[in-house]
Amino acid sequence: MFTNYKYTVDTRFMRYAQIDTQSDPLSNSFPTTEKQKDLSALLVKELKEMGITDAEMDEHGYVYATIPANTDKQVPVICFCSHVDTSSDSSGANVKPIVHKQFDGSDIVLPDDNNIVIRTKDHPYLAEKIGDDIITASGTTLLGADDKAGVAEIMDAANFFMTHPGVKHGAIRILFTPDEEVGRGVEKVDMKKLNAQFGYTMDGGELGSLEDENFSADGAKITIFGISAHPGAAKDKLVSAIKVASEIVDALPKDSLSPETTSDREGFIHPVRISGTVEKTEIDFIIRDFVTSNLELHEAYLRRTMERVLECHPGAKGQLKITEQYRNMKEVLDHHPQVTAYAAEAIRRAGVKPLKMSIRGGTDGSRLSFMGLPCPNIFTGEMALHSKYEYVSIQDMQKAVQTIVHLAQVWEENA
Repeated sequence: MFTNYKYTVDTRFMRYAQIDTQSDPLSNSFPTTEKQKDLSALLVKELKEMGITDAEMDEHGYVYATIPANTDKQVPVICFCSHVDTSSDSSGANVKPIVHKQFDGSDIVLPDDNNIVIRTKDHPYLAEKIGDDIITASGTTLLGADDKAGVAEIMDAANFFMTHPGVKHGAIRILFTPDEEVGRGVEKVDMKKLNAQFGYTMDGGELGSLEDENFSADGAKITIFGISAHPGAAKDKLVSAIKVASEIVDALPKDSLSPETTSDREGFIHPVRISGTVEKTEIDFIIRDFVTSNLELHEAYLRRTMERVLECHPGAKGQLKITEQYRNMKEVLDHHPQVTAYAAEAIRRAGVKPLKMSIRGGTDGSRLSFMGLPCPNIFTGEMALHSKYEYVSIQDMQKAVQTIVHLAQVWEENA
């Protein structure tokens, strides 16, 4: 089926990677940056050029489109989703994607900063990609494979469907979202307009990975109120909110309950931002665990830690606010086992071994699952995310395109 197909995923990805779509975690607008719409608008244009007539971008930057059914069967409508934004952890401006043809396993020295060297000893998965064509950035920015690889794969699969009408499938909905990296990716999705019954995010990593479980997540904010005084006359008066907040962070465990000390299914409490003055200082945390009920235990521990520190600083006051972020998609997907099973079958048909994995994080799919669209996550090939060391294999991306096509066929066959 793919023997004579000319893939477009690599050229699409290289084109999309050069568009700055970085989201902003400190912005209250939606999308958090208008520049994300630059890529969304291009995607609409390209979808229409394929013949997908209903492709549109709404005022929030979401792209909706339909690949029409070409079968007489009543097939559930499935959706493929990826996000257009890139992480704020590293610059996404002036990205210069580079193709390293037939990677031979040697160190990849990036030309714009020779201190950025991608080595197989530091990236074990890369050692498995010898012979593949590897795309990296140039050394001063991230690449944006998270998740422009997923975007390009969905676009190439759409191109395949529109040029191969003999491949039978039901109606397929396409959804491209902004602001996934700041946890707001599906905040304003119009589920009625989307009108799909099951979905898949294309936002996973290594070849064959299939994720139907993710962290449950809350955000926490501790606000410390101190007492300000002129430092020249502050004795027995001043209580520094900055110092109290710093002590709270320092009182957290050093050998557990943090991202740097946990793995697999272990949860954590992670301070991600601290700002303020002597009079008022705020600490933002993310709290994660695969077992949703454990979030309350972590939050109670954080509260006790805050209260213990405050006892040592008479005059200081504190408050803890918890905000729900997302929940473990497995709680939904366990009620729809065929969604994950069909994806595993599609991966096998692409000639790849399915790797059932859990996400130590979240995707748009975790929130979509609780919004009525059961939605596991499928590999894209994106690796070393959110960093200047990011890379992706073109061959991995081609296998992801095949998986999307096979998956639509599996749904049609089982209808």
